[in-house]
Amino acid sequence: MGVSLRGVRKVFPSAAGPVVAVDGIDLDVADGEFFSMLGPSGSGKTTVLRMIAGFEQPTSGSIRIGGVDAVGVPPYRRDVNTVFQQYALFPHMTVLDNVAYGLKQRKVGKGERQRAAREALELVQLTGREARKPRELSGGQQQRVALARALAPDPAILVADEPTGNLDETTGKQIVDLLFTKHAERGMTLVLVTHDSSLAQRCDRVVRLRSGRIDGHS
Repeated sequence: MGVSLRGVRKVFPSAAGPVVAVDGIDLDVADGEFFSMLGPSGSGKTTVLRMIAGFEQPTSGSIRIGGVDAVGVPPYRRDVNTVFQQYALFPHMTVLDNVAYGLKQRKVGKGERQRAAREALELVQLTGREARKPRELSGGQQQRVALARALAPDPAILVADEPTGNLDETTGKQIVDLLFTKHAERGMTLVLVTHDSSLAQRCDRVVRLRSGRIDGHS
């Protein structure tokens, strides 16, 4: 499933006046592509990611997902799952329940969602930790749980915001290798936001953002 943005602009209000986070960009991500947005802090890349996922709506412009208008469509109605930079795990839930949460929200039956959650945990090599709470895991393991939660519903599009930003080099490489492996196995479209140029260079295509505008392609 592909993504198309046309003339997308995002303006946030502030006490000092409007802040233009994304300034009229045109962008296409092909079905099955591993696509990366690279740029400094404040360049607008995370805002673009959040608009694709549905957590932000554009001030103007169009966003189409799989050829269908997605403006105004909430995240739970898009075939898009997100790996957040800060994991966003529920501390009171077990690892299994965290991974199964998105499926529960989609009204998937308990048996089916637990089966899918266990399969996702096996993919990220966390079998045996289903009953633990997030606080009992390392940062790298929590990131794997977040990835498993995103993979469990088998989305057409997976978006990941700085998936290695809070990890040490070894753990970060493991997460990156896992993303590439799952992308290859499932053929999903993957949109990645990163500061890491070495990670971005492994993607099919890279777009560089600066000051809310596209500043280059590779």
